[in-house]
Amino acid sequence: MGTLNPDLISKDMDAVLNQAVAIKDQYRKTTLTPEAILLALLRSQDTAAARLIEAFKQARGIDLERLNRQVQLAAESRTDQNGNLDFAARGNRLVPLSRQTIILIDDALTLANSQNEIRADTDHVLAVMSEASVSTSGLLRQHGITPKAIADMLAEKKEVIRDNTTLKDYAALAKAGKLRAVFFRDNLLRDMNNILSQAVSRHIILVGPDGVGKRTLAYSLGLLIGEGKGPRGITKLVQIDEAALLDSDQKAVRAGMNEARSGILFIPHLHRFFGGPIKAEFSKATPMIQKAFLDNDPVIIGTTTDIEYNQRLAPVSAIIEHSQVLRVPEPSIEETIEILKVMRPHLEADYKLTIAEDVLGLSARLAKRYMSASPLPRSAEQLMHRAAAMVNMSQETQVKPGDGQTANPNTLDAEDITLAMSQMSGIPVNKLGEDERGRYASMVEHLQERVIGQDQAVLAVSRAIKTARVGLKDPRRPIGAFLFLGPTGVGKTELSRALAEFMFGSEDAMLPLDMSEFKDESSLNRLIGSPSGYVDSEAGGQLTERVRQQPYIIVLFDEVEKAHPRILDILLQVIEEGRLTDGRGNPTRFSETVIILTSNLGAEHLAVPVIDDEARENAMKEVRSYFRPEFLNRLDEVIMFNALDRDVLYKILKLMLKKEAQMGAERGLTLEFSESAVEWMLAQNDEPEYGARPLRRIIRRSVREPLADFLLRANPPAGTKVTVNTTPDGTGLQFGALLNGEEVTVAAI
Repeated sequence: MGTLNPDLISKDMDAVLNQAVAIKDQYRKTTLTPEAILLALLRSQDTAAARLIEAFKQARGIDLERLNRQVQLAAESRTDQNGNLDFAARGNRLVPLSRQTIILIDDALTLANSQNEIRADTDHVLAVMSEASVSTSGLLRQHGITPKAIADMLAEKKEVIRDNTTLKDYAALAKAGKLRAVFFRDNLLRDMNNILSQAVSRHIILVGPDGVGKRTLAYSLGLLIGEGKGPRGITKLVQIDEAALLDSDQKAVRAGMNEARSGILFIPHLHRFFGGPIKAEFSKATPMIQKAFLDNDPVIIGTTTDIEYNQRLAPVSAIIEHSQVLRVPEPSIEETIEILKVMRPHLEADYKLTIAEDVLGLSARLAKRYMSASPLPRSAEQLMHRAAAMVNMSQETQVKPGDGQTANPNTLDAEDITLAMSQMSGIPVNKLGEDERGRYASMVEHLQERVIGQDQAVLAVSRAIKTARVGLKDPRRPIGAFLFLGPTGVGKTELSRALAEFMFGSEDAMLPLDMSEFKDESSLNRLIGSPSGYVDSEAGGQLTERVRQQPYIIVLFDEVEKAHPRILDILLQVIEEGRLTDGRGNPTRFSETVIILTSNLGAEHLAVPVIDDEARENAMKEVRSYFRPEFLNRLDEVIMFNALDRDVLYKILKLMLKKEAQMGAERGLTLEFSESAVEWMLAQNDEPEYGARPLRRIIRRSVREPLADFLLRANPPAGTKVTVNTTPDGTGLQFGALLNGEEVTVAAI
């Protein structure tokens, strides 16, 4: 015994059949009969059949109460044999269909197909029920519901009674006032009308990145056609339902072709039909689409991206020879604001709020600046939807997110947009609110507060970053790509952390990757993830997955010379194209990242406080002997870090001790270091060739660990001042504090 294919009936029809199952159970029938289904149709609401019956009531005055009673009696008294086909009801319950019901559904599906639909809906079933061959016909005909009467009613009130579940004619919907307003990009619409007015080669391929408004452009053409302002002879703009394509691409495309005669068949993502049986998602319908390009009726308007056009559509001669490409660029910020003005009343209605006037411009500017992976207007629309949803959620508590203060929940303002942008980008709110031009103007001073003794390196990085930030870079490439050279412990990693904090608000906005762990070719999968089907393929790559989740980030490839050569090839692609495809085929964009590579190549030539031309050239000779010229030429800067002399190490030590004091303050203690204590700690550095790195160890051993012992023994209350000084003999450190009126001094162990 088989089961009814659920893809052959609409959602409404599925719901009606489930209701009919309950009626069958109520009357203790063994099979699902047409009478039970008719009773369920009469009880259904907001279905095509319900609207059709209501239209009969209004136009012909049929007595619905009497019809209901008659059908109820018939459902209770009539029976039919099992047709050996089950309906899968809710809860995975299999319900036997009667023989008449199987014929009913089959005939309804035939009727639907004849009307260019691939699923049987409630009105199709009702129409077949009025046929003489079905047991329900007598019940309906005595009330004037005959096949001809149904056909006449559908012809008269087609748009009122039902929506096509397989196809949508946007011109017809525009006529009926069922389309939302959209922004008209006049120049592009004019170009489309010119092409559509030609006698030959009228098919159009709209090419551009996903999100620039290709689909909206087609919808705006549908609005013009509906208003009678479209190209001469074009009366329809038909689109196939996505679910219908997935159910049966051949039937759906055939239905679309038939319905779109004397008009346009609009096919979003046209490339999905091409690329051969492996790449094409709807390969069975490919021949029909190719033949359509050889004819002029219907006209095909398809959308695609540059990459998909070149890879999948350009090789198809039928498309190249009989269509024209119309490129759809990303709208400007000003155009995006106008687009958002059109969207604004719809958003206000959908989210039941008021959008402040300044929100539109702010949304467009922030989206352009911080959501470059997605073009305008989509990025700005996504931002506004996120902010509107956030405001709606805050209505439950009547508290504005972020500050804990009561706010007006019915207004979406600039602060809501900034908060939503912060959530989407990971950049702290205070950074988004700053004047970026003024902030980057003081970038050098900010970085020099943290990175001491590397003024030339700081200047070089700041210069390159500021050049990118004012727009003088390829928007697809990373913000900057740098190779840091120099001895260990001179500030290469510290400058990377400082950049993360300055640009993205936190040192956590840095992804450090130790390239000594990627010496083998097989380690490439750890960076970009394993191909689909392999172990851990769903986990993604350490690099691609992190950047996808946190696009605003510093990516630090530490000791890059130790990586396998294939990984350098991957880095070259990232730096050049700003994108990387992971093991599962998903692209990751790096346009908002900063790429930093560190290396010890040539370090022996840079182990001097001042790097002269000779040292620089000698270091570069080693670098050129390892990296290929095309790799080095893609970098924005090769930045050299000099060795640190004693004066610089002294300043770095003071900066580190300042951080120790800050940690103490968080615990309610005031830490003070005497000058003699600082000099003593500096004197303990017996490995100056390792730069500032040994200073951390000295602080840990001489200050942090002994201080922990002192605090455990003395247990000073909050507010206690602890002084760190040298011992009287100058051989170590001691801690002193005033406790209970007495000076307590403990020597560090």
